[in-house]
Formats: sequence, C-alpha cells, structure tokens
Amino acid sequence: MQNLAGIKVMVIDDSNTIRRSAEIFLGQAGCEVILAEDGFDALAKISDHHPDVIFVDVMMPRLDGYQTCSLIKKNPKFKSTPVIMLSSKDGLFDRARGRMVGSDEYLTKPFTKDSLLQAVGAHAAHT
Repeated sequence: MQNLAGIKVMVIDDSNTIRRSAEIFLGQAGCEVILAEDGFDALAKISDHHPDVIFVDVMMPRLDGYQTCSLIKKNPKFKSTPVIMLSSKDGLFDRARGRMVGSDEYLTKPFTKDSLLQAVGAHAAHT
C-alpha cells in the first residue's frame, strides 16, 4: 500500500458515489481529501486549499471537466498542479480534448483503488 500521507487531493465530481469512493480510497492512503460537486464549487475551494493533485469529472453540469481544467491551468498559481480527468468514456477524442486543455492524465471510471492511488503517487511526486 502506497503511503500518500499529507498529500492534498481534490476530487471534483457531481456523483456522490464517485466522491465517496474516492474519499474512502484516498483517505485510507493518508491523503487529505477535498471534495467539490462541480467546477464552480471547485474553483472556490482550490484557492483556499491549494491541492497537490486534482481529479475532475468530464461530464458535469454548469461547468464541465474540460472547462474546469482549462480555468485551473490558466491560473498561473495552479498551472503546474496536476489535473487528472475522470470519465466513463474512454475515447481517443476525449483523451485528446483533455490534453488540449492541459490535463495530465485520463482515468476511466469506474476507477479502482489502485489506479486512483497510482495516479496520485505518480503526479504528487512532481509537485
């Protein structure tokens, strides 16, 4: 089990189930977890919490994952913060679109505990 103690991870997803499972998986690994229900909620919390890694769901109401990622990456303070897209679609187009807005990785839902922790471990090391 990877020890990710003290790493701040934000999970932005409009699904309560996804947020809960991510919170449990990450919490068990020692991460500090910040949850947001959508892009607007997330943008307000990012500046307060300065997460080390951000997971963002692609399909969300109001502000989708691509727009949210783009806004995070346009902010000079958070440009280098790793953003990992979460999507139930695993298409090339979606991955390419994610890269275009600056995302660092693309994780397909439903994710496993291992894939989630691996992504955090890989990206948190660079911060």
